[in-house]
Amino acid sequence: MKYQTATLLSIYLLSSNNVITQAFVTNPFGVSSQAFASATPSLSTRVFMLESDFASAMPEKPKQTKKEKLIEQATNFIVDIENKLADGVEAVPELEALRQARDDDADEKTLAAKMYELMIEQGMCYDQDQDTGMLTPTNFDIKNNLDIPEVKSEFAHLYKYGMNICMSGIVDVDDVKNIVKKRLIARTGLTPEEFDKWLGY
Repeated sequence: MKYQTATLLSIYLLSSNNVITQAFVTNPFGVSSQAFASATPSLSTRVFMLESDFASAMPEKPKQTKKEKLIEQATNFIVDIENKLADGVEAVPELEALRQARDDDADEKTLAAKMYELMIEQGMCYDQDQDTGMLTPTNFDIKNNLDIPEVKSEFAHLYKYGMNICMSGIVDVDDVKNIVKKRLIARTGLTPEEFDKWLGY
């Protein structure tokens, strides 16, 4: 059916003045050409009708479960990072950890936590080229540059993401706290209280 629809549309586009030729439209009742033309739906209308009928005849696509959505997101995340790594640049270990969790059929909370860890490490371990989007290892000294607005903005974004997945119940509170302490706060050299104050909480 897709091929037929595409063929009809091609014929419609190729015919002069977007009017289908008599070879493809018959007049079985012998009415005048003008009356027949006005009563005959345009091919674009008939193509639309055909597509609508085809869509309604198709069974509904089964809805993904939360687990299936997470698996799809994890896979897309892995592929996206691998495609952005510059030549010779190795992936952070958290990428393989996420892949392993996915392949081992880990539960939803584990998958979400692994994705959060990879998200943080991507932001902390790489510089991203503004033109190409490619990732290269960073030598940026975080602890001595906390006063730079972009640094605070990056940490605030990653911290807020963790708070959101925590409040939504996707990841347990204690797991998020441990991830934040180990992968965000520790990189600043601040205490948890100083970290919150630095971000304005």
